[in-house]
Amino acid sequence: MNKTVEVLPDRSALVARALELILSKLETAIEQRGRFTIALSGGSTPKPLYEAIANQKLPWDKIHIFWGDERFVPPDHPDSNELMTRRAWLNHVDIPAANIHPVPTLEADPALAAAKYEQHLKKFFNSSGVEFPVLDVILLGMGDDAHTASLFPHTEALKVRDRLVTVGNKNGNLRISFTYPFINSACSVIFLVAGANKRPALAQVFAPVADEYTYPSRLIQPQGELWWLLDAAAGLELQP
Repeated sequence: MNKTVEVLPDRSALVARALELILSKLETAIEQRGRFTIALSGGSTPKPLYEAIANQKLPWDKIHIFWGDERFVPPDHPDSNELMTRRAWLNHVDIPAANIHPVPTLEADPALAAAKYEQHLKKFFNSSGVEFPVLDVILLGMGDDAHTASLFPHTEALKVRDRLVTVGNKNGNLRISFTYPFINSACSVIFLVAGANKRPALAQVFAPVADEYTYPSRLIQPQGELWWLLDAAAGLELQP
């Protein structure tokens, strides 16, 4: 694993650096493999990043969009990560509908949605064996409890190692989430973390020793690159 921690002056600098990094990964992936695959995160921090990507002139037909986690709500629900992304980005660019791969949240129950999304991922990446598919970039955020995607402290989702997608649980609210081993198969994992409220969790995530099931972001140790992009408020105590 190649780990890089960058502390940026503010949120706008954080977004600018994330954009630069993603565009670089996109260019390389399309050059080498003819397409770029990215899994997105929800929340307020990446929204301006998505708006910035929407303003780029990119080969949209070669870009495939997935989600690393999603709330178990209809795609037009105000809490939907898909809806936020469509409004900020996807509705404004000429990307083929077939290149957008949302979580099927209209299924009868979250376990079925998770299974269907896993099958879709396996089919897309032509993955049938024990090897996990490899996304070019997975974007992650981190909560002030150190959760990432919908992998919350001391929940069953943290124990799932043999699947790509599982059911996350936040105080009884069910989510669909990539598993941490699937996240760890990515070429690049990029955390975007902003705000002083994240400092206590970051201290534990970066500590030499701490419990992974209490601080789930510690489980993210990808085979490829790991980028932690922090604004100054979040990364104050991690500045070199």
